[in-house]
Amino acid sequence: MRIVGIDLGTTNSLIAYMDGKTPRVIAGRGGRAMVPSVVAMTDNGLIVGDPAKEHLVRNPARTVYSVKRFMGKGLADVADELKYFPYTLSEQGGVIRIKVGEKTYSPPQISAMILKELKQRAEAVLHEDISKAVITVPAYFNDSQRQATKDAGMIAGLDVVRIINEPTAASLAYGLQQHTQGTIAVYDLGGGTFDISILKLKDGIFEVLSTNGNTHLGGDDFDHVLAEVILKDVRAKHGLSLEKYDEAMQAVRLEAERTKIRLSDEQTATAVIELPDATGTYRKDFSRDQLEALTVELVERTLGPCRQALKDAGLQPSDIDEVVLVGGSTRMPLVRRRVQELFGKAPHSELNPDEVVALGAAVQAGILSGDTQDMLLLDVTPLSMGIETMGGVMSTLVRRNTTIPSSAKEMFTTYVDGQTGVDIHILQGERELVKDNRSLARFRLKMPPLPAGVPRIEVTFLIDANGILNVTARDMRTSQSQSIEVKPSYGLSDEEVEQMIGDSFKFAAEDITARKLIEARLDGGALIAATEKSLTQGGHLIATDEIAAIRAALAALAAAKDGTDPRAIRARMADVEQSAHHLTATLMDDSLKQALQNKKLSDFQ
Repeated sequence: MRIVGIDLGTTNSLIAYMDGKTPRVIAGRGGRAMVPSVVAMTDNGLIVGDPAKEHLVRNPARTVYSVKRFMGKGLADVADELKYFPYTLSEQGGVIRIKVGEKTYSPPQISAMILKELKQRAEAVLHEDISKAVITVPAYFNDSQRQATKDAGMIAGLDVVRIINEPTAASLAYGLQQHTQGTIAVYDLGGGTFDISILKLKDGIFEVLSTNGNTHLGGDDFDHVLAEVILKDVRAKHGLSLEKYDEAMQAVRLEAERTKIRLSDEQTATAVIELPDATGTYRKDFSRDQLEALTVELVERTLGPCRQALKDAGLQPSDIDEVVLVGGSTRMPLVRRRVQELFGKAPHSELNPDEVVALGAAVQAGILSGDTQDMLLLDVTPLSMGIETMGGVMSTLVRRNTTIPSSAKEMFTTYVDGQTGVDIHILQGERELVKDNRSLARFRLKMPPLPAGVPRIEVTFLIDANGILNVTARDMRTSQSQSIEVKPSYGLSDEEVEQMIGDSFKFAAEDITARKLIEARLDGGALIAATEKSLTQGGHLIATDEIAAIRAALAALAAAKDGTDPRAIRARMADVEQSAHHLTATLMDDSLKQALQNKKLSDFQ
């Protein structure tokens, strides 16, 4: 069965297919390939795409755009941007709800309407039912956002056979697999997100060495900067606050976008806006230099993730063989100049940057359908994942930039006698301590009560090709198990995305010291408990002065354990082990004698 490739974008969406060995974008009746990612409620029902975008100025409160920004997020994640969206948002069960007319919809439901439009377009052109698709997402989309994308596909009647990163798809579209080997940087600045991926190509195999980016930076932000200038200028010249007029605000946003686009090809452009209440027409001339001065900070914010991605891959800019530009915002001359300066080489821009991701998705669809058999694509997980262990420490099972699909197993045990269950707390992040990482999910595994250290609990992390995590905990003695597919309600805020990796470097020494202290305290506490138990069982077998020495060593360890020096704790632990050495040996001898006596009695009987 045919599998199509879909670029579900913040601003525009596209659908493509493999025509033999060539990927092709499917255009609509007017020859326009892009479907604006806009949904509107009219008196005659819901409309999608270009008609909905036209409806945006006439009735913005009943029109939804940039829904991709809300996928897998809660209201708190997008609080700073609400002023730009005229429609009403609420939250239900940790998921944003968007009011359109009298009904409310989740972001996956709105996205499904866009996917249905693309599906119908493909069916009309290809004259067959379309039920399977590869959908692209930004490389920095987390589990929640990826799952929301899969949900949107399901609602639209599509089996999403693979979710792949947009930069990864772009490398396929450029046919870079025809090169024998090389290292490729894919710079993707779209409508709402920025991604950078460093890929290694060898013998037809693409491997993503590292990814980075910002889930909240894109062409929309460039539009907002221009729109703010226009709004301030209208207040100064006409005494009007356009923020009070929903229709005027949308007109400003669209005119800012048109002006930005014109300035990519021309040196000057004029923004023209009809003011509300028949108060006249506003005009303002912009030059390319003005636009670049206004947006240079935004462009610079894309270069930090580029440098970090190079560092993560262990590379210098000079090690990059090819640079690929993706996303409509890369048409801006300033963007192209800064990317060329950073990497030291002219970037590829031969393909239409708006279409390149959809074309790459179609190539991936061809690989999955078996039509293309000379390529293999490997992807990576962008952040480390693990579980909480005793003392609030994170034990990492899957490291950041691990190739996926991937699985990892680790064995754990209990710290307390008689535990009837263990809590599995799943985490995501780069720090040593639980409190500094992001909580993904929790579940409890029940087990029979046993002494501390006896149970063997195997925890398995399985990350599928879409980057979705499944965690299983299994009691090795009883074979009882518990599983969970991680579908967190909230996504990461852009601040968290930027800070998580940076903080792991910034606080590395501090984190390791804190972890060593926690582990030393835990080990010290366990040794005190075990030694006290040994004294209770065998104190009568050793001399009084030995007991006094052990008690003194235990007191010194207890005092050190309350301190902040892990080396001092370890030193006092060594003292306890040395003073209790004879007690331990005596207890072992006594246990062996008891076992032999019991055996003789058993044999006699």
